[in-house]
Amino acid sequence: MAKRILVPLDGAAPAEALIAAVADLARGAGATVRLLHVAPVPDNVVSAGRVVAYADQEAARLESEALDYLRGVELGLDGVAVEHAVRFGEPVAEILKEAEAFGADLIAMFTTSAGFRRVVLGSVAEQVFRRAAPAVLLFRAGREAA
Repeated sequence: MAKRILVPLDGAAPAEALIAAVADLARGAGATVRLLHVAPVPDNVVSAGRVVAYADQEAARLESEALDYLRGVELGLDGVAVEHAVRFGEPVAEILKEAEAFGADLIAMFTTSAGFRRVVLGSVAEQVFRRAAPAVLLFRAGREAA
């Protein structure tokens, strides 16, 4: 049974269905869940030719927003040990790095795959599925959520 479950979330897909399933799995196994958000590497914010926020300020803002989002998702994991992580960079690479750093034995994530064509072209979830050392559990959003 999985004892360390990594759950990458991008904020795009509704997390409720995924979180409910992960919560049941984690409670049954006594597992720790780490919620992960991967954001793009921030750059200076420029408006009218002037820098209004430097990259480090923008990173702090993005990290704060991501942590607020992850804490909201955490409410669905009542009774489960939960950790949060925010990384900056390319999603597939950062998810795989976090899985290794966390010692994950399961990665649970959404796929928006709408069939074989999307899988062949390669979504983030499919790339993680192919490249991850731990097991990967993919959830597909329902029609009304997609």
